[in-house]
Amino acid sequence: MSRPYIPVELQEQVLADAGHLCGYCHSDERLSGIALSIEHIIPRVADGPTARENLWRSCRPCNEQKGGQIAATDPETGELMPLYNPRTQPWHEHYGWSVDGSLIEGRTPSGRATIVALQLNRPMLVAARRRWVRAGWHPPEEDLERS
Repeated sequence: MSRPYIPVELQEQVLADAGHLCGYCHSDERLSGIALSIEHIIPRVADGPTARENLWRSCRPCNEQKGGQIAATDPETGELMPLYNPRTQPWHEHYGWSVDGSLIEGRTPSGRATIVALQLNRPMLVAARRRWVRAGWHPPEEDLERS
């Protein structure tokens, strides 16, 4: 399947909406030095449109882990849950940070299911978060204001 063309104006709107944080793992592209991608929240393989309301920014590992998924199993309840939607659902309602700031903790069934499905606590990222915490760059300020 070829990549859809996303007009520059739409890309700029999504950047203005989403900012510099991955919609899922909340990694800041300014810290990682790797630009975020624009991803389809409802994947194209599930007939998700290339429209502002279905686009957000994510890091490549989160986007690749998500693939065509739209739901995953909550490890606590065993129920199939829709994945977290970064455009319509506030991050802080579904997630929080561990005391040391290195792990994302799920607050809702969808949040927990998304943590597992997208591997939001993958080892390399957790190690990077620990370094960012030591430098005073993490967790993102907006997350601390809402926790």
